[in-house]
Amino acid sequence: MKLAKTIQFDISDTQIFERAAAVQEWAISGTFSFVDSDPDSWPRKQRLAFRTSWLGIGSFGNSTFVQVADISASEYEQAIEVLAKYLVQKFNAPNPEAAAEAARQEIDDMATLCNHPPGTLLAIEREITGQNITERTRVLKPADKSAHSRIWTIVEDD
Repeated sequence: MKLAKTIQFDISDTQIFERAAAVQEWAISGTFSFVDSDPDSWPRKQRLAFRTSWLGIGSFGNSTFVQVADISASEYEQAIEVLAKYLVQKFNAPNPEAAAEAARQEIDDMATLCNHPPGTLLAIEREITGQNITERTRVLKPADKSAHSRIWTIVEDD
């Protein structure tokens, strides 16, 4: 099975989001975290998180990019457990069982977006259209190594 891990190319996530996701943690779209609030009241960093970020499972911070990776069965179950606890604590899920089912659904939905080779980068774009949230996922496939040519050769001085 495949899922996505957060990735940072620079420090920009720490500057543009209220809380940046930890590097290399499992991630989901996290759109549910924006549903029960008023977009007109969102501060700038929350608006940007809504438009362009994934939700890390663990830190529950935001990440601009995620990278497809293989996930073991035990890591999958642990991610469900961590997300379920978050849903109970932060979103008042009615009980742990309902939270676990919702967490499993969120993670399984993310897994369907990760049907790409490991290393593939994903970016997300969201917008509100009427009463709905529309999501688009951009897929950035790893470069073909044969498409690159070597431009430098390092030679030690005598």
